[in-house]
Amino acid sequence: MIIRHKDKNPEIDQTVYIAPNALICGNVTIGKNSRIMFGAQIIAENSSVSIGDNCIVLENAVIRGTDGHSVTIGENCLIGPNSHLAGCTLEDNVFIATGASIFHGALIKKGAEVRINGVVHIKTVIPENETVPIGWIAVGNPMKLFSPDKHNEIWEIQKPLNFPEFVYGLARKENAESMMPDICKVMYDRLSEHKMDLIINDKAMNDAKGKMPPNNLPVYRLLTGPDDSKFCERVTEALLMGYKLYGSPAATFNGETVIVAQAIIWYAFE
Repeated sequence: MIIRHKDKNPEIDQTVYIAPNALICGNVTIGKNSRIMFGAQIIAENSSVSIGDNCIVLENAVIRGTDGHSVTIGENCLIGPNSHLAGCTLEDNVFIATGASIFHGALIKKGAEVRINGVVHIKTVIPENETVPIGWIAVGNPMKLFSPDKHNEIWEIQKPLNFPEFVYGLARKENAESMMPDICKVMYDRLSEHKMDLIINDKAMNDAKGKMPPNNLPVYRLLTGPDDSKFCERVTEALLMGYKLYGSPAATFNGETVIVAQAIIWYAFE
C-alpha cells in the first residue's frame, strides 16, 4: 500500500519489489533493486526515510521517520523480520537481525551488525564492523555493550541522553509523576496528521509517468464545487487516475453554500 502523507508521495525506483501487504507512507525514497517484504511498514511522518540500493526489508519490520529524526539507510543493508528502526542512520553493508531495535539519533557505521533482539539506544554510535551480540544493549558514544541484566549500568549512561526530551520534546520530571499523559498527548497530535492521508494507486502513478492524461484531459485542472461528499469523490477519482494535488484547497462562501476549489496536476508533469 502506497500512502500520500502531508502532500508527500513515496518515490520508489521501478526495480523495487513491494509485497502486497507492505506499507510505504509519506516522504520515503527507495533505491534500485531493493525488496520490501510482507507486512513491512515504512512510515515518514515529520521526517524523511531514505533507503539505498539493493536493500532488503524483511517481514513485519518497522522503519519510522519521526519529528526531527529522519531515517537514512545506505546500500546493501538487510533489515531483519520484526525489527524496529526509528530516526536512525545506517551506513552501507549493515546487518540488522530479527527483532533488533535501533532508536533515534543512533548511527550504525559501515559493515556493523546488530544481532537477534539487540538494542541500540538513542545517540549511540556503533563503529565500523562492530557487532552487538544477541540480546545485548549498546549505549552511548563511545559505545558500551551490556547484557540485559545490567540495568543500573545502562541507566547510568542512558539517563543523561534524556530520551523524553530527545524523542518527544518533553523535559524529564524529577518527581514520581508519570510522563505518560504528556507523551501520549504529543503522539496524539503527531499521529492525528494521518487523518488526511490518501491511499495512492501506485499502478496508476507508474502508468502516468511519461504519458499524457487520458480522454484528452488537461495536464492542469481546477476542480470546483460545493464542499460535500461528491466533490471529495471527484478529487479522489482524479488522484486514482494519476493526478496529484497542486497546492492547498481554497474556499469561499456565496451566502448559502461553501464552494471549494482544488488544483490538480498530472503526475508526470509535477
